[in-house]
Amino acid sequence: MTIDLTQFHESFYEESFEAIASMEDALLQLRIGMPDPATVNTIFRVAHSIKGGAATFGFNEITSFTHTLETLLDELRAQRMQVSQQISDLLLKSVDVLRDMLRAQQYGKPADAQAVVDLQFDLELVVAQKGPAPSAVLPRWRIEFRPFLQLLSRGNDPLRMFCELAELGDLAVTSDVSAIPPLAEMDPENCYIHWTLELQTAAPREAIAQAFDWAEGDCELSIEPLEPVSVSVATNVVPPALQAAPAPVAAESAATVVAIESAAPPAAPHPVEQAVKSAGAAGGYSSSIRVSIEKIDELMNNVGELVITQSMLSQIGNAFHGPQGERLRAGLMQLERSVRELQESVMRVRMVPISFVFSRFPRMVRDLSQRLGKSVELKMTGGETEFDKTVLEKIGDPLVHLVRNGIDHGIETRQVRLARGKPETGTLHLHAYHRGGNITVEVSEDGAGLKREKILAKAKSKNLVAPDVELTDAQVNELIFLPGFSTADQATDVSGRGVGMDVVRRNIEELGGTVEIRSEEGKGSRFIINLPLTLAIVDGQIISVDGERYIVPLTAIVESQQLRPGMIQPVVGHGEVLSFRGEYLPVLRLPEVFGCGAGARDNSGLVMVVEGDGRRVGICVDELMEQQQVVVKALETNYQRVDGVAGATILGDGSVALILDIAGLSRRPVDRVAA
Repeated sequence: MTIDLTQFHESFYEESFEAIASMEDALLQLRIGMPDPATVNTIFRVAHSIKGGAATFGFNEITSFTHTLETLLDELRAQRMQVSQQISDLLLKSVDVLRDMLRAQQYGKPADAQAVVDLQFDLELVVAQKGPAPSAVLPRWRIEFRPFLQLLSRGNDPLRMFCELAELGDLAVTSDVSAIPPLAEMDPENCYIHWTLELQTAAPREAIAQAFDWAEGDCELSIEPLEPVSVSVATNVVPPALQAAPAPVAAESAATVVAIESAAPPAAPHPVEQAVKSAGAAGGYSSSIRVSIEKIDELMNNVGELVITQSMLSQIGNAFHGPQGERLRAGLMQLERSVRELQESVMRVRMVPISFVFSRFPRMVRDLSQRLGKSVELKMTGGETEFDKTVLEKIGDPLVHLVRNGIDHGIETRQVRLARGKPETGTLHLHAYHRGGNITVEVSEDGAGLKREKILAKAKSKNLVAPDVELTDAQVNELIFLPGFSTADQATDVSGRGVGMDVVRRNIEELGGTVEIRSEEGKGSRFIINLPLTLAIVDGQIISVDGERYIVPLTAIVESQQLRPGMIQPVVGHGEVLSFRGEYLPVLRLPEVFGCGAGARDNSGLVMVVEGDGRRVGICVDELMEQQQVVVKALETNYQRVDGVAGATILGDGSVALILDIAGLSRRPVDRVAA
């Protein structure tokens, strides 16, 4: 019988990649010097699990490499070695190499054998060259523990207390058995032994006293510090064992010494093991299943077609009258509710937390700040905020560029920050949250901020801005999104070539989103990215302009007004403006924007005030039609990208209507003014 191992291989790869991600997260938490034993145990268990799985399937190269990695981790786990900067770098490189080896094995491609051999040699060399463990000074405490006679009768166990103390450090226990009476006179519920304990630990006094909480009122207890002593780090970690010298019964032997060595704390559960243990409570079955994204996309497309069909039926139903027509429309309303609930259910399946994207940045920030010689603290909040998977896949690259720019151009070096009265360590903050009908992601840092005069001078030198033009701070900030623009004095392998920020904006706009800058020189910058919840279906307002129908997303509409004489005025060289609630807004006439007609200039009809990318504009409209949930179809698939158009949709009568990109349209008048 032939057994197909494909399914088992895929499970191994999936679990291994998840485990490697958890290993990388744990490595980033390692402190130089004496790390948290639980963290080291977690990393060791991950490496051990991957090694075992690779050996099972005969992946010998992976098995050999993880065995070497496991050897180094075992030295760290036993604290026979300390974590140095060199070891930390090697361990993180091991994560990259191990991930590449797994991918190569998964897709049947050759791995970079030389990189594997070189790194494996470096790991073996570090273990072979380990020196004696350095000394550390830890305080010592003397503990006098004199239990009352009723201690044991109340269920207290001195041995349990001593074991808790042993977890705090190295413990030596001396027992005074001189008060033990002859065997015939012993009371099994009384305690006749007193103890003197010496504990060497970095734990505070409160942690020591906590071990005796259960004996409160049943003992005399004193905890006094002794002189700190220099000890070897290696003495702090010993297997969890309790070794006691047998206590002589003879009365002339007044004291017995018991040595209790510190126990290693319980290892944190491996992510894969934890997932198995936490699988459904009933019968051990998992409450979730894995479904490929292709099936979800296919389901989403079918729901989209169902929305279009439902819209067509609703339009047909409006033509029927009488009792039968009422029943038909009632049924169609129920169908509309069901379709909307189905659409929302499918959308929830497609939603993924942004923590999947955020997880790549701790490693990136660490490596980049180390390369640039800067001290950077990364904060990430809102990781539970959920995005449509398609949006999440495309937002990663823009965020990577903003993070790299923030560290390279924004955050200053330690010396500069100290000279400016700032903390030595700069802060880079990634924050995601819901706002209105959109999702917002902010990338902020407390660095130097954008330099207005430098940006403006560079733009004028490149003839991107007329020499005599006056720009607001917001317009100056917008200049960094122009292709080829950079204020860096020298290009590096990180940034400075003028490539990236224009791509950031273009990628975000392709998602139907916007990016906004808020910066204060000397204090830092914030990049605010607003994105739609989904790219598939939007609630829109249908408008009619010059015989054509367009869709305006409801979330972009501020207000609609009937046009009156004098509301719209021409401005020489700058088109037209609308007087709206004490401010003047640019006016757009869609036939002129899209080059499909001159557009009426009689200022009749309506004006719709819309907002996108923080700007408001007025759009001249002939008629407001119904509101409708529409399915977004990308123009790029069958045609090409059109500025000012987010996509197209099929209406209930089968005709095609363009969905307006309000953010793109709102920038057109600003570009014209800035020129």
